[in-house]
This record gives sequence, structure tokens and C-alpha cells, in this order.
Amino acid sequence: MTEAPGWAAIDDALSRIYGDTEPLHFGTVHKWALGGPDPLDGISAYPRTDPVPHWHFVSYGMSELYSKESSDPSESGWGFEFTFRVARDPAETTPPVWAMNFLQNLGRYVFQSGRWFEPGHTMNANGPIAASRTDSAIQALTFTVDPELGEISTPHGKVQFLQVVGLTIEEYEAARQWESSALLGLLEPRTPLHVTDLDRGSLLADPAIAAAVRAGIERDGSAGGALYVSVASWAVEGETTVLTFGALPAPAIARAVAARLPRGEDVIVSEDGGSTIAFLPHERFAAEPMDEKSLTIGVPPAAIDDLVAALRPEAGRHPVPSLPGLVIEIEPSIMRDPHGEPTGEVIG
Repeated sequence: MTEAPGWAAIDDALSRIYGDTEPLHFGTVHKWALGGPDPLDGISAYPRTDPVPHWHFVSYGMSELYSKESSDPSESGWGFEFTFRVARDPAETTPPVWAMNFLQNLGRYVFQSGRWFEPGHTMNANGPIAASRTDSAIQALTFTVDPELGEISTPHGKVQFLQVVGLTIEEYEAARQWESSALLGLLEPRTPLHVTDLDRGSLLADPAIAAAVRAGIERDGSAGGALYVSVASWAVEGETTVLTFGALPAPAIARAVAARLPRGEDVIVSEDGGSTIAFLPHERFAAEPMDEKSLTIGVPPAAIDDLVAALRPEAGRHPVPSLPGLVIEIEPSIMRDPHGEPTGEVIG
């Protein structure tokens, strides 16, 4: 029996697409399990020419490669491996290092925070996803099931191949207001296999695509009811409940509230490792702690516009006129580069 049955299962899935083609494989010298900085034990890169030239990256390390360690028999490790398709110059023979570093960074986020990614999740990268490409409009991402690899069963449980897809900020906002899967389906004729091209601009510049997105939002509403942010806290001051958010995600929270609450849908804002604040459509205002970290805010229909207006990216305290017991406090957001270092830019 192989010493790495999980690894072998990934290889088997890839062989169904690539046959005996050997990928360019990049292994990790100092593994995470041994105290190293990189959670992925390896990344394979396949040069593709169809349907457009691109690199197809596949990770090894988010699932259980060697032995079963988690208590869930149905899933292997985190239940997925990353894939990433990046546009390639046909003459290019070496895959871009930034893409592999980017996948390691995503894996590091999961291992350190305990929060995993799923199809439909979106993330603002707060700058170009390739740090060296400051001119690139691709500054956000979403996740979908890899259209060729799908999901497999392994001796340690199922593994989904979760493809990272780069988006412009305009496309990211559309995904937040609508559904990521629906947006990707609309963009797919221009981005076959959801290949990420750092050189492209927003596809919403096409009036036909923009009109289709607007129609979809109007028809379907938003599926983006869960937002994960760096600042989301609450405090009770006498008869007033104060909600604190960062300036950067405040507009996204406002858009989710405006899109979902009128349709009877919740909006849940969670701080990494901290509080959770749930906005619920309700016939009357209510601020009710569920436990020491969780708070629900009942918002009547007549107060939605005032709440949205208070969730503006301006530092300070913003009362909600139609909800006299509620204040929104906005903190300035310090922008950071993909390595977590402050850029000097402050929002709010």
C-alpha cells in the first residue's frame, strides 16, 4: 500500500485529464507539519494550450495526503485542494512563482484562522493578487469547483478541487450583490475554464454583460449573506447598542443589507475569531445578544435605508435616525499588501 494514498488519489484524478504527461512539480522543503511556513506540501503546474493558453495549478496539502488524522470520515482534511488557472504566454515554459506563493498564502490563511473556503465564497485582496503587478485590475477572487476535476473520493474521505478565480473589484461587487456562480457562468464565454488573466480589465465594461448582471441581481437578489471581516464588534452603552465595523468592508455590508433584508433574507457579519452580528428582517427594532459573542439586530422595513446610510466608510459614530437605540461606529481601515505589511493607505 502506498504511504501517501491521498496524494495518489489526486494523481489519479489528474491522470484522467493529462494521461502520462508529467507536470512541473514544486515541493516544500520545510513542511508545515514540521514547523515550516508553507502548508502545501507541493504544487503541480500543467502547461495548457486549450481552450486558451494557461497554467493549471493543483495543490497537495489541504487534504490528508498520508494518513487519516481528522475525526470526520466523510472528508479528507479540509475537504478540498486548491486549483488555479492562470493565463500563459504560449512561449512560456516556467510557471509564475507568484501564483504558487498566492496558493500558499491562501492555505496559510485557512490553517491559521480555521476558516475554510467553499464554492461561492468571495474575497477582496486589497490590491492586485500578484504583488509585482501593481497595474493589474485583478484584485479580488472567488471560488468554484474546478470544471474538469470536480470532486473525488479518497481513502480518507472526499476531496473537492476548489478553483481560485481572479476578479476585478467591479466583478467582485457584482458577485457580492448577486451570486458568484451565476456571475462566473455569465463571464465564462470570455474566461473559458475560469482562467485568471492579470492583463484583462473588468468584463462589466461590456454593456451587455453589465445589463445581464443588473437583471440577475434584480431577479435573484443576493446570495452573499455571510461576510467575514477583520472588525465586527458590539457593545451596549446604557440604552444604546453600538456596532463597530472597519471602513473598508462597510460598503459591502451596506449593499448586502440593502439587497437582502427587503427580500426577507438575513445578513451575517463575522469577525475573524471574534463576534458575529446578524441583521434580521423584523417587524420592530430589537438588539438581542444570543451569547457573549453573538448579537442579532431586528430591522423593520422602514429603517433599512437609514441603516444603509449609516454604514458609510467614514470614521466616526453614525446614529441610525429611525432606530434610536442603534449607533454604527466606523473605524479607519489600514490597507495592507498581500504579505500583510501596511501600504500607508488608510480608508475612512
